[in-house]
Amino acid sequence: MKVREHIESLRDELRAHNYNYYVLDNPTISDFEFDTKLKELQVLEEKHPEFYDASSPTLRVGGAITKNFETIVHESRMYSLDNSYSKEDLEDWEKRVLKNLGVEKVEFTCELKYDGASISLTYEEGRLVRAVTRGDGFQGDDVTANIKTIKSVPLQLKGDYPDKFDIRGEIILTLEGFAKMNQERIANGEEAYMNPRNTASGSLKLQDSALVAQRPLECLLYSIVGKDLNFDSQFAMLEKAREWGFKVPTVAKLCKTTEEVMQFVEEWDVKRHDLPYETDGVVVKVNNLRHQEELGYTAKAPRWAMAYKFKAEQVSTVLNEITYQVGRTGAITPVANLEPVLLAGTTVKRASLHNADQIEKLDIREGDTVFVEKGGEIIPKIIAVDFTKRPHNSKPTAYRTHCPECDTELERKEGEAQHFCPNDTGCPTQITGRIQHFISRKAMDIEGLGGETVELLFKEGLIKNYADLYMLTKEQVMPLERMAEKSAENLVNGVAASKTIPFERVLFGLGIRYVGETVAKKLAKAYKNIDALMIAKDEELVAVDEIGERIAESVVQFFNNETNQEIVARLKSYGLQFSLSEEQLQNQSDTLKGKTFVVSGVFESIGRAELKKLIEDNGGKVSSSISSKTSFLVAGANMGPSKKTKAEGLGVPIISEQEFLGMV
Repeated sequence: MKVREHIESLRDELRAHNYNYYVLDNPTISDFEFDTKLKELQVLEEKHPEFYDASSPTLRVGGAITKNFETIVHESRMYSLDNSYSKEDLEDWEKRVLKNLGVEKVEFTCELKYDGASISLTYEEGRLVRAVTRGDGFQGDDVTANIKTIKSVPLQLKGDYPDKFDIRGEIILTLEGFAKMNQERIANGEEAYMNPRNTASGSLKLQDSALVAQRPLECLLYSIVGKDLNFDSQFAMLEKAREWGFKVPTVAKLCKTTEEVMQFVEEWDVKRHDLPYETDGVVVKVNNLRHQEELGYTAKAPRWAMAYKFKAEQVSTVLNEITYQVGRTGAITPVANLEPVLLAGTTVKRASLHNADQIEKLDIREGDTVFVEKGGEIIPKIIAVDFTKRPHNSKPTAYRTHCPECDTELERKEGEAQHFCPNDTGCPTQITGRIQHFISRKAMDIEGLGGETVELLFKEGLIKNYADLYMLTKEQVMPLERMAEKSAENLVNGVAASKTIPFERVLFGLGIRYVGETVAKKLAKAYKNIDALMIAKDEELVAVDEIGERIAESVVQFFNNETNQEIVARLKSYGLQFSLSEEQLQNQSDTLKGKTFVVSGVFESIGRAELKKLIEDNGGKVSSSISSKTSFLVAGANMGPSKKTKAEGLGVPIISEQEFLGMV
């Protein structure tokens, strides 16, 4: 047999054994036989580098060193999931789904919610070409070298796979593997890891992939994103993924009603303790992919999926002290400092008390024994007080009256949940908080500058607001603690590079209260530049899609402030982007201004997402449901009959895909 053919034969054989062992849990040869064949292949590949293959099984042993993980923008955003905790929550969600689709019933796919680190794998022509962490959903870190060491991730697919697609899932550590890792660490005199999820997540950012290869990581997949996919339902998608070689748990079930969904939930709430890995709930998805596409997304989550969280774990501990934190907007958050207690695999020392009303409602006091819960939220919360253990000398909590940072008297406006420190230009924590927000990844994304450095720059008097960052020199920064010449140079260069960040992210970075990423994008599209936005009145702002009175009032108040006007003027003079780019402006118009569209059905020449973007880029508004305010219903094939009936009943014009395209 020729050398090349022998190498290819060994690769194919090892891939098959790897799949049988790590995906099917059904090994057909011994570990010794597998290792012998792997070593034979390694020797042959070293002797014949001309036959290199990026998907060879030998690459799973690792060895690549990654010092800086490149940031990669996801082609399709990775969304979070909305949570539910009761049958009523699920039924309410189902009603919204049926109403938006205009149908009487839908089927659901139920899958277990794996507690790991989210990952997106990109395959081209059946080969793994990239692996990117979830990051902030819009962009993540390229961890391809590390992911290739995970045995349950196929490097080469089999079957009738598409030319290119992304598949999403979770990187997890089995409970058994996690226990073995900790046994080894303890035996070596090292501190044990706290929980499998955090350890799995940390493993992805190890610089040496050979170390990652030593960890018993697995990859469980559940979602495929791409074009020309040869399936039409979530359940069929899972089956296809298995056929192509992915590890997809077989516990998923197709359910016809929410009653069947709840039976699945109740079954696995008990059986989850027998699973080899951690799970904290069930993900319920509308099964039909066309329905998923029609339902679309909110700013944060898909409308077609819901995470049903298992009953939260709960413990009791002593509340030692209530302290108060100041946010960048001046909002005051009371914090419970607890006697450390183990909860859901993590040592909990602090819990948010939210606001004064919550403290009063639960009658929470220092010295109380409290019940702490960690459910759908990452941050633990106090849900009740054990009054049987309350000390005899206990006194009701008197909420703080002055800012813990600048001693300014706190304010609480009517209808507001939280107290605020009004000293926005003089309170140190608010100032540094705004600068930290400005440099954050979703805003200006300034490399070489972190929260601690901001605190240090402020403390040394080098900056008083985020505009001052653009005046910093290498010579000013170098004398700072832990700051060498190279890091000082990186900081100054990072600040300079941020001048190319687009307008909508600069606007978000300004830190206007209630103006998040989505609102910043809406305002940037509507006003095109900062000058037009700065003179906008409340009544004009509320006419913009998704801008309510509270947001409008906050925007006007921000730009009426002389200090903010001066800062914006300085930033403009430094060359930051305060208007949409020429390309963005060319793709926008006011053709559809004042018109509201509902999009329903399947379209031939354009995707639903592209169609909705066309509406927004031309000044129109997209709504998910038909009302008397709807201007047009854009109807595609297989549109829900109830939407058509409702549109006709309200006299809403129904237009075709081609008629709409003619409008723009």
